[in-house]
Amino acid sequence: MRQLPLADPGVPNHRSPARYLWWVAGGQARTLAGGMAFGILWMGAQAFIPAILGLAIDEGIAAKDGERLLHWTALLFAVGVVQALAGIMRHRFAVTNWLMAAYRTVQVVTRKSAHLGATLPKHLATGEVVSVGAGDLAYVGNLMEVSARFAGAIVAFVVVAAILLSSSTVLGLVVLIGVPIMLFCLGPMLRPLHRRQSAQREAVGELNSLGSDIVAGLRVLRGIGGEESFSRRYRSESQEVRKAGVRVAGIQSMLDAAQVLLPGIFVVLVVGLGAHFALRGDLSAGSLVAFYGYATFLVLPLRTATDFANQLMRGLVAAGRVIRVLKLEPDVTDPAAPLQLPDHGDLVDPVSGVRARDGLLTAVVSAEPDSYAELADRLGRYDDASEVRYGGVTLASATRATVRERILVSDTGSQMFTGVLRTELDPDGRRTDDELMAALRTASAEDVLVALPDGLDSEVEEKGRSFSGGQRQRLVLVRALLADPAVLVMVEPTSAVDAHTEARIAERLRDHRAGRSTVVLTASPLLLDRVDEVIFVAAGRVVATGKHRDLLENEPQYRRTVTRQTEEEEALR
Repeated sequence: MRQLPLADPGVPNHRSPARYLWWVAGGQARTLAGGMAFGILWMGAQAFIPAILGLAIDEGIAAKDGERLLHWTALLFAVGVVQALAGIMRHRFAVTNWLMAAYRTVQVVTRKSAHLGATLPKHLATGEVVSVGAGDLAYVGNLMEVSARFAGAIVAFVVVAAILLSSSTVLGLVVLIGVPIMLFCLGPMLRPLHRRQSAQREAVGELNSLGSDIVAGLRVLRGIGGEESFSRRYRSESQEVRKAGVRVAGIQSMLDAAQVLLPGIFVVLVVGLGAHFALRGDLSAGSLVAFYGYATFLVLPLRTATDFANQLMRGLVAAGRVIRVLKLEPDVTDPAAPLQLPDHGDLVDPVSGVRARDGLLTAVVSAEPDSYAELADRLGRYDDASEVRYGGVTLASATRATVRERILVSDTGSQMFTGVLRTELDPDGRRTDDELMAALRTASAEDVLVALPDGLDSEVEEKGRSFSGGQRQRLVLVRALLADPAVLVMVEPTSAVDAHTEARIAERLRDHRAGRSTVVLTASPLLLDRVDEVIFVAAGRVVATGKHRDLLENEPQYRRTVTRQTEEEEALR
């Protein structure tokens, strides 16, 4: 069987877990149909083996007819070969169905996450999204995988019931009535199992969120001696997850036991009835052997049916978590009739009064440093309520893609990803080595490159954890410079580097960005002394505009903000 490519998953807009699972199944209908076809052939072939064996005993061994015995033996061999080949193909389709369902789920969640952008972390914790990729995709895949065996189980049950009815009406009715009764007995366990599985998945998501928060802030925790406190909290949360897992295991073990006990009782009943009819002379020796074979064989389709029900419950829980992501809508949406942004122009924020003039290197200093992120969100249109204008056109009247093409925001939360450094710095592969080296020089990151064994072809670990904080910050700056947007907005781009490195970056940044607008949100004197214009913001509004040295001389509040002195300390000078 040739390898089947994953279909383009798109981003489904379903509001219920059942509809999402139906959408997944519809997207791989051909491979599901193939798996079901071979599943039916595989289990159907097994269903005929006891009948052929019984006929071989009656017509061959009991009748002492070697020709008939050879005939039924050859047919039994042929059916065995068909079963083996069908089993191989069924398994291959099952693996394909699992992979397609699981990784299409990853694809739709990843695409939705990229579509949501900054909206996602506002509504869902990191652990919630991680849990989808860590566990929920497997449950969706398991459901698609078991479907082939479930289809075969249904057909095998019908085949066996028909054969038994043709041989013995009583035994046939026992099978037709007994199997649904057994499945009905398992039904009451499924609902509480669903509830406990949902609770466990919630606990796992919360634990994942806590774990990711601890790992992300490990250096800070060590700096303030908070490891033990968070360690206790993590242990407590993990114990809650363990208890939830034990509660699931309790009812799951009962379900697994029932899957063995009830079919076992059914086998004893069918064999006992068959033996009774054989002693009365109503059944031949071959028919008795066949009935015993059927009773044993029926355990497989019965357990497959209960396994399907179990996987369906797990799949619904997993799909519900996927739907929680897919139901979110981005805070920033595209207008119905978008306008085109100009190639150049001033970037103006009416809320604060900030105006970044076209082609200049502008610094924004705020008396309240916490407001930098809010201002950057408005300037980059991560806040759809803002009325920021670029070249006289409001950002809200253009598509997000157009805004992102013109304006790039690089803040302190920018991350590195796993991969080759060259690709990390230039994802689209548009820049030459000379351009890469020029950006590295501007960011004073040549030493980072020299320390790597393979230079630009070196592997970057997850989140760039092999680099120091200052090295990561400089590499993020290189990536922003290589993107070369019309407007580059940077939040504290040199906060993690030493003074000498910061001075070199400040000296080179103006020349590298000559002719394009650059906005730096910072209170660093080294940067402020080398920009074209400084805008001072206090209480959310522009207070003064000018050169850094002029503002130091004429604006006391600006001076205190930049020098980080209080009024009392300044008076003592």
